[in-house]
Amino acid sequence: MDNAPLWLGLILTPGLGQRGAQRLLQAFRSPEAIYAASLTELEACHIAAEAAQWLHSGRSAEAGALEAARAQGQGIALVGLGERGYPELLREIYDPPLVLYVRGRLAALDSFGVALVGTRHPSVYGRIMTERLGGELAHWGLTIFSGLARGVDGIGQKACVEAGGATVAVLGTGADVIYPAENRGLADAIVNAGGAIISEFPLGTIPAAQNFPIRNRVISGLSLGVVVVEGGEYSGSRITARMALEQNREVFAVPGQVTQKQAWLPNALLKQGAKLVTEVADIVEELPSAVRARLQPPATAAGAPAEATADGPQVLILNALPTDAALHVDEIVNRLENRFSAPETLALLFDLELGGRIRQLPGKKYLRVS
Repeated sequence: MDNAPLWLGLILTPGLGQRGAQRLLQAFRSPEAIYAASLTELEACHIAAEAAQWLHSGRSAEAGALEAARAQGQGIALVGLGERGYPELLREIYDPPLVLYVRGRLAALDSFGVALVGTRHPSVYGRIMTERLGGELAHWGLTIFSGLARGVDGIGQKACVEAGGATVAVLGTGADVIYPAENRGLADAIVNAGGAIISEFPLGTIPAAQNFPIRNRVISGLSLGVVVVEGGEYSGSRITARMALEQNREVFAVPGQVTQKQAWLPNALLKQGAKLVTEVADIVEELPSAVRARLQPPATAAGAPAEATADGPQVLILNALPTDAALHVDEIVNRLENRFSAPETLALLFDLELGGRIRQLPGKKYLRVS
């Protein structure tokens, strides 16, 4: 941690970039040696003249020290590539971040887990599968790595937290800029639950489009495998899956209905050899044996709490509701052939929702969840 300002100075040096910094590290082996090098030695590494001058003059070190102080003031930890605490799996990839900004529990980054990613606009089926996988992964003791984005990312991470699990959100912004803003509450919940919010971008970095493909390599790099729930042909999750293959990670996909555009990516991945996933056991069985041996299977049904039951008119309501689509209250009344009035149906739906048997979606639509 003591060398964090030096690592920060590298990423804050104008014109250096990730590749230039990696070139310097290959030549000098450590950030300390880079700052001690002469201007001639720096320029011999074929970096931009401005970058060499910044490093030699001390301006890079000054910028790094100021950034470190800002991070410390906001309760954000810093860990450099060569330092203790940097996640081992991430260190193995071709272009690991030089430094990570971490808000939350640093140990969560080095825990066994998988990435759960997908479209920002999931179908009802995609939402159900994401919530199911997020909760079950948490019950197995696996960490979920994702991007805190709208849709599958946020849904999976929320389900993980609610199930008592740990999840790590990798941002395409600065660690102090939560995007989308609607997920600020989720970000706090992730930290409070023993997870972490991380970024490789300097504080204050805005959500620029080019940053998200860059952060996707970190999501896959931290994980043992990547699970894709839904995504279109041009989904950002396609980039994450490709990077997972390049990093020698497992790729998993939840099959989708071929007529839905969100199913294009997982179905295409399955054609290319991805592991088909319908439950978490499909993921666990593909993990290394050493990892499986350290996981804790969820409690058996005998030890699980009794589930809320439904009887009488509520059974009729449940039987009228599918598990893969949401129905408007008027559609439910029609399915029941007007056996109950709309107000009576709403009252029964309310009782079922309190019992955890159904969920209400926007627009007075209801979905059976058990």
